Amino acid sequence: MIKVTRLNGTEEFYVNENKIEFIEETPDTVISLESGKKVVVLESIETILDLIAAYRARLYRFRTGERLNEFTTRQEPV
Repeated sequence: MIKVTRLNGTEEFYVNENKIEFIEETPDTVISLESGKKVVVLESIETILDLIAAYRARLYRFRTGERLNEFTTRQEPV
């Protein structure tokens, strides 16, 4: 899931990136979900795409064990 901010700038919430049907700027950024619900957010389309890519990269690293390797190879302070 990715964290986005409502247009009023005071409320952050998470959106399941797999449920996004499309995103448009009208000029505000509107995320349309598969359920038909629409959410207007502060983030640009480019930012949302970057958030999705980063989230999926984290999932990939976790699934491939890269995260486990980070913890097992970390040096303890002397």
